[in-house]
Formats: sequence, structure tokens, C-alpha cells
Amino acid sequence: MTDSNKQSGQQSSTPEKTSAFPHQSTLSSNRSVCKFLPHNKLTTNSNKIFIVISGNIGSGKTTLSKKLSEFLGWECYLEPVQQNPYLADFYKDMPRWSFPLQIYFLSHRFHTHRNIEESTNSGIQDRSIYEDAYVFARALFEQGDMSERDYENYLMLFHSMIEFLSVPSLVIYLDRSLPNLQERIRMRGREFERTISLDYLTRLNHYYLEWFHNYTLGPSLKVDTNDLDLLHNQTHFLDLVEKIKNIITKQQIRSPGNQKNLERPTLSYP
Repeated sequence: MTDSNKQSGQQSSTPEKTSAFPHQSTLSSNRSVCKFLPHNKLTTNSNKIFIVISGNIGSGKTTLSKKLSEFLGWECYLEPVQQNPYLADFYKDMPRWSFPLQIYFLSHRFHTHRNIEESTNSGIQDRSIYEDAYVFARALFEQGDMSERDYENYLMLFHSMIEFLSVPSLVIYLDRSLPNLQERIRMRGREFERTISLDYLTRLNHYYLEWFHNYTLGPSLKVDTNDLDLLHNQTHFLDLVEKIKNIITKQQIRSPGNQKNLERPTLSYP
């Protein structure tokens, strides 16, 4: 099942105190900390597409990113795991390593986003810079593993950075139940992921749903992957590709003055 493009509207709240960080929104009881700011638009090749695959740990982002990349002939930008100098230490001691880990991800995600913008080819990004702030950094702060000082500093940097980024052509959110997330994490057998708690995954799932519900920067698509096998079932995979194609085509047709895009579909089967 899929559910594309939701209603907009994130309610504002009155700050409890004046913050030294101008881009920070309220650190209130519900901790809905981030508002979407105006972004640039993709300024490169008008036929270039930038897709983000988002989702919780174990949702299948990397698998889908690779398969879409191979099928469409687009560049694939994967999340660094083995190369990440903080990840293993983070899962051993979250309070100690939460801030440097999130700064590392923020930097990596920003440069990846910019590389996709500057490339002449279409690209697929495995997790976005938005998820780092709206989901992971928020979760670490909420559960007491990141101090308020570090969190405010992180948000100020995040908001400053995204002002230089364009909006992805499409964000795809892979939704998966907690038991299925746990099973996928267990099956891939990463040593440092064995300590991931159900409470942490639950919190991330909750924030992912909230983030996706409030995402209004551009087209989005929610995919319930619990009963899908996008790796081995070609029917499931091609159905998703067709949905992506339809969303992108509608987006291009609605773009004012973009007659060039009306002449040919951006997505095509090899």
C-alpha cells in the first residue's frame, strides 16, 4: 500500500524561553522542534531527478536505493556504515557519542546532497539530511542522550546548512513494523546493532511518521513495505517504479514554463 502527498500544516507554538539560537523553534513539552524553511530549487539539468529513500533502521533503504539505481541507471549515494568512525562507539555509549555522530552525519548528508545537485546525472540518496534532524537528533535529545546545549547548537547548524540546499524531486518513506525492523536488523548481523533497543526503534518510528506527515517541501510517497519484497518480487518493484514515474511526470507537467519536460518521460524501463 502506498500513500502519496499529504496535507500540509505544522502548528506553531509559543517558545518557553528566548534562545540564543535564532533558527531554533520551541523546546516545548511536545518537542516539535523544527519548522521547514524555504529552500532553493534544483538549478541543473531540467530532466535530472533527485530521489531520497528514507526510513528507520532496517527498513530496506539501502536495498531499494541500490536496485533503483541499477534499474534506472542513476547514481546511488549510500549512507556510510562501515566507514563511519563513530557508529560502533555510539551504540556502546550514546550520551558520549551522540553529538559527534550527528555532526558527522550532518556533514556527510550535506555534501552528498550538494554532490547530487552538482552532478549532471539523476541520483538516489540513502536517507536525507532532514531525517537526521527531525528524527535521529530529536530522538537522542528527547531520550536524554544529547544535552539541550548540543541540540540547540546542532539545530542552528542544520538550519543554516539547509538554506543552501534544493528540494529533492521526491522523498520516498519506507514504513515497516517494529517486529519486521527487528528481524531485518537481526538477519543482517551487524555486531554494533545488537544493542539497539526496542524503545529506541519505537521512538524513531514515531518521529518518522510525524516527520513524514509534516513534510511539505515537495512530492512524497509512503510505502508500506511489510507485505512487499522489493528485492526479489519484480512485480512489487515495478509497481513502485510506476508510482514513482507517475509522481515525477505530474510534477514536471505542473512546473511553469518547463515545456521541455513535456516531450519525454524522465523514467524509462531499460
